[in-house]
Amino acid sequence: MEIKSVILQSNNIEEMKEFYVEHFGFPLVKEDESGFRIVVGTSELEFSSKQVEANPYYHFAFNIPTNKFEEAKEWVKDRVALNVDFEKDEIYFSNFDAHSLYFYDPAGNIVELIARHALANAQEGDFSIESILNISEIGLTVDDAIHACHKLMEIGIHEREHGDLTASSLNFMGEKSKGIFIILNQPGRRWIFSDKQSAIFPLEIITTEDRKIVVNLEKQFEIF
Repeated sequence: MEIKSVILQSNNIEEMKEFYVEHFGFPLVKEDESGFRIVVGTSELEFSSKQVEANPYYHFAFNIPTNKFEEAKEWVKDRVALNVDFEKDEIYFSNFDAHSLYFYDPAGNIVELIARHALANAQEGDFSIESILNISEIGLTVDDAIHACHKLMEIGIHEREHGDLTASSLNFMGEKSKGIFIILNQPGRRWIFSDKQSAIFPLEIITTEDRKIVVNLEKQFEIF
């Protein structure tokens, strides 16, 4: 499983477009009065204001080359302030052998860049927006994470190491060898490097197998 596209809600489309397209340089592939879509490596990310309520926010991550973390960190710091947790502006995940950094976008989304050192994706040349490989993670917050895990398993998306499923922590659904995951969780868990609790907001994920995974406007989880 890889993530082909993700659609998220936002109520400040113009500011978000300026941030991602003008400030960071992500290629713009679609826009209309209600939103816009950008290219993120081999994936696409769309922000939509259709029927948006309150102030939705999400956590998502982009994979970057294994050898470019320090360079990417300086590149990001030239554009936005990094989030800090426990007085650190980066983290090493020993279970993934990966380094990550985090920042907020104008909607308050928790954006992560992650270099997974077990993947053979090193690149030559200077880090740029073209160095970003794909959408690595998308947080999927639902009322019943265990039920959602089982529904994903029915379409071939399993927990990363076929471990135990949990309602109290994060479930990384996907293939560890690809470094791409749907992070299933329930409301009320703090996203690291942020002051935000996980909450249910509408979204749409389309996988490279053309399966559509949705939290609809009524906050119900569905797979098509």
